[in-house]
Amino acid sequence: MPGISTGLKKKLTISACTVDEAGNIAVDNSQTAFEVLINPSSYKHQRAIEYNKKKTIGQAGATPRFNGMCPEKVTLQDIILDGTGVVSLIGMSDVKTMVDKLMTVIYKYVGKSHEPNYVRLLWGSLIFFCRAESIGVDYTLFKPSGAPLRAKVQITFVGWMSEQEAMLKANPSSPDLTHLVEVKAGDTLPLLCYRIYKDSGYYPQVARLNGITNFRDLRPGTVLRFPPLA
Repeated sequence: MPGISTGLKKKLTISACTVDEAGNIAVDNSQTAFEVLINPSSYKHQRAIEYNKKKTIGQAGATPRFNGMCPEKVTLQDIILDGTGVVSLIGMSDVKTMVDKLMTVIYKYVGKSHEPNYVRLLWGSLIFFCRAESIGVDYTLFKPSGAPLRAKVQITFVGWMSEQEAMLKANPSSPDLTHLVEVKAGDTLPLLCYRIYKDSGYYPQVARLNGITNFRDLRPGTVLRFPPLA
């Protein structure tokens, strides 16, 4: 039945990655990937949008203005690590060894970069380049000695994107940024204020900032500064 994990199908794999100076990401084949014993029954893929909700003086309520796209997140809710022998250990002797191997891929510092790995999640249609943001290990079964026999792991990954992708997803016309705008034929100061702030009423402040005495007479080619909203 499609969608049901049996452990015999293609398994979720977490692979360490490298990022070169040009901002390209690729799987690091010099490091051993982590393959789960049992596929998770579900995962959560979150997307979020950031809005600027600052109020201006005299404004009764803040109108949310688009500010940018937040990094996507994927949460793996129940990665089962089983050392009872019910599931094949695939060369890993116990739960502690499995946890250590997982942490080597997603958590432990890499000597050269002094930071944890970037990783790739690969499972079916899910291909997600990211970094671990939070990790929780819930030990649920133990040997008489106290050594763990079973654990359930929950991991939240925050999506990776290159600087170029981040710039493309960011809002370049955000009113929280300072803008330099070249005046074109037909432009008026109220019109330019509306384009940037979505409010033409800011033109007197912009005129004062740029030393404009006649805002109706803007010369094409003039570069004006539009400050961020306070």
